[in-house]
Amino acid sequence: MDNITVIRNFMAEHEINYLLVNATNEFLVEYNTLKENSRYKLTNFSGSTGEALVTPDTIYLFVDGRYHIQADNEVCHEKVTVVKLQTGQKYIDELIKKVPKNEILGIFSKKNPQTKIEYLEKYLQLKFFDIDPLDCEISETKENNIELDVKYTGLTREEKISKISQNLSDNQAIYITDLDEVSYLFNMRNFSQNFSAKIKGKCFITKNGAEFFDKLTNIPSKEIFVDKSSINAYDYGLLKHNAKELKENPVKLMKAQKTKAELKHLKDAFVRTDKAVSAIRDYIENNENISEYDIATQLEKEFKKQGAVGLSFKSIVAKDKNSALAHYSKSSKYEIIKDGNLVLIDCGAYFEGGLATDITRVFVKGTPSELHKKIYTTVLKAFLLAYNYENPTNGFEIDKKVREFFATQDLDGFVFNHGLGHGIGINVHEYPPNLSPSELAKTPLKEGMCFSIEPGLYKEGFFGVRLENSCYFENDKIHSFVKMNYEKKLIDFNMLNVQEKEWLKEFEVK
Repeated sequence: MDNITVIRNFMAEHEINYLLVNATNEFLVEYNTLKENSRYKLTNFSGSTGEALVTPDTIYLFVDGRYHIQADNEVCHEKVTVVKLQTGQKYIDELIKKVPKNEILGIFSKKNPQTKIEYLEKYLQLKFFDIDPLDCEISETKENNIELDVKYTGLTREEKISKISQNLSDNQAIYITDLDEVSYLFNMRNFSQNFSAKIKGKCFITKNGAEFFDKLTNIPSKEIFVDKSSINAYDYGLLKHNAKELKENPVKLMKAQKTKAELKHLKDAFVRTDKAVSAIRDYIENNENISEYDIATQLEKEFKKQGAVGLSFKSIVAKDKNSALAHYSKSSKYEIIKDGNLVLIDCGAYFEGGLATDITRVFVKGTPSELHKKIYTTVLKAFLLAYNYENPTNGFEIDKKVREFFATQDLDGFVFNHGLGHGIGINVHEYPPNLSPSELAKTPLKEGMCFSIEPGLYKEGFFGVRLENSCYFENDKIHSFVKMNYEKKLIDFNMLNVQEKEWLKEFEVK
């Protein structure tokens, strides 16, 4: 029986006409495996984010600008209608519009955060289900959990827990369900799953310390503070009247401000990341008849040579028109790199300290076209503008500056259709901070926060250019972990002013 039939039979059995099918698992992780991704099983769309709404007439798939082209390429359009969200559009508001007021929306309680549930309840009638019929049994790998040396973390688990528990009274507890936060708090990592360093588990923090466990069974008779954005609706329901909203999550805030030890590890990790990317640049330049797949395979080998324990996400190796897909991840064996071809590479890795690296560079085999140089240099100017933004207070204002710059340029139909950057930590995407047009990005930048700056321009059927440096905030200034040089033959130096040429000297390491 195919998955669409499974879902429609489930809906008929429970007498509902509308059902939300999610990409995530019960831990609400962003980079879920496809084996656990019900939305993928239903629609065949393999992107990391994007939800599906099953209705009597069609299946709506909601995707942001990073995935417009990819979704079109992967779904069966006879069965799935792709809803292409534009910058500023919120998927949840578009979903609400698709469900008539007199209808009930089915929700899998373990796969949706409490914040989303409370928002939906303002507009729709909801019916909750504990079991998703597309779920399968996943084997656990706890024996692969490792504890990090304090030289990588800067603080012991006891010191981290104490910073939080000392502010609790005897009848209070904090329930942590976010895997990044649990992994951070206990200084533990697990590299056995591709593109992940997280351990699986949840914990209670009380005045006496922290308790780590797999499933919520024994609920302490306390006032239990929860982060509604990271606890699923099922767990929240189990806590019942004991649950209290955590206005500011202390673990999330502590995790976002990296210690000196964490910054030291990241600096070293990015030196090795730069070396891997530089080696792959030479590999492209010096070899014939290589494919996207060959490059991705060689890139992983280069990371392993530098001591990587795994990739932080599936590498993007995208030639020409494929580079117009911001999150293209197929790495085809049939896309052969020839003279004049543009290649976008977005990659990163985990090293022994368990924090993600992330970098994007664009190369060209042989001689670039004038359009290649124009778009590449325009994106480079946008990066330099953002990176050298004086006295930034938040990511919103930096993102706004870049969008204003792009609006003044002749872009030949190329568009910037994603946020300027994201936080970096145990997950390659973390929050805070954020650089985008969203309200989230108004969260203040603080000492030790790490984030990407990655402007890009894309045109379907042509190509895309994205240039990404991972950075950190220190002494009220942005600093780059990445020192990898930019591709000089793709730069039109006549488009750069004196200041920009001076700024560019920082990135001369090959």
